[in-house]
Amino acid sequence: MFADLSLAHRLELAEGHACLDFAHTRKRLNPESSTAWDMAHGAIAVFDGLDSPLTQTFGLGIKSSDSYEAYLEALEEFFFSRGAAANHEVSPIAGLALQQLLCKRSYQPIEMSSVMYQPAHCPEVPAVADVRIVKQDEADLWGRVGADAWSEDHPEFREFLLDMGRISTSRENTHCFLAIIDGEPAATAVLHVHGGVALFAGSATLPARRRRGAQSALLNARMRHACAMGCDLFMMVAEPGSTSQRNAERNGFRIAYTRTKWQLMPPAVG
Repeated sequence: MFADLSLAHRLELAEGHACLDFAHTRKRLNPESSTAWDMAHGAIAVFDGLDSPLTQTFGLGIKSSDSYEAYLEALEEFFFSRGAAANHEVSPIAGLALQQLLCKRSYQPIEMSSVMYQPAHCPEVPAVADVRIVKQDEADLWGRVGADAWSEDHPEFREFLLDMGRISTSRENTHCFLAIIDGEPAATAVLHVHGGVALFAGSATLPARRRRGAQSALLNARMRHACAMGCDLFMMVAEPGSTSQRNAERNGFRIAYTRTKWQLMPPAVG
């Protein structure tokens, strides 16, 4: 398996559809929300609110096209009309022409991420913690554990994280996992499946339960579940050079490419 355009297409669509399924779920649970999406202009575009990290596109440039400028104009209108910046996650495999066009249109790079993969396989190493897929009546518990873990360093994000947790447990094509240590909830993680790609995300461990093997157990369980569902490809995304990237590489993941998020702010009013 090579890190080529075909692989990038699968990986970008998988993460894009995870974002899209989240938007669909929010709209289903809260029809009055401003959540919206667009798939007609060369990418999967989602608006989930002005401050949401899901307000962005995936897959731009993965299908070759002579219409990038028209696509960008339409996508900018989609975001700007809602008061949001236009954010695009762009793989380097999309090519230099798209990157040059983004620069020409005054986009700025604001974030980079390592997109990682490996062929699917069922791990043989037994888990060191109890892991289960949460039931719907455990949604609040799962959300609280994840929010407590993530908000340790960023308490201002707690309400947002609780909201993310509630929606994630109801999202289509998604399985939310909980690790138990010493009889107490310790860590959370998410598996989203699209087109045979298993996207592993949402990993968070309570500070008091760290370095106890919870995340290894969660990864083990998600790999096994993904294999049982017929997935042939595993995927993770992490900050370049981070502990998360190193842990993924220790577990057999390879870097397919380093992706850049490009941003264009909406025009000033008045």
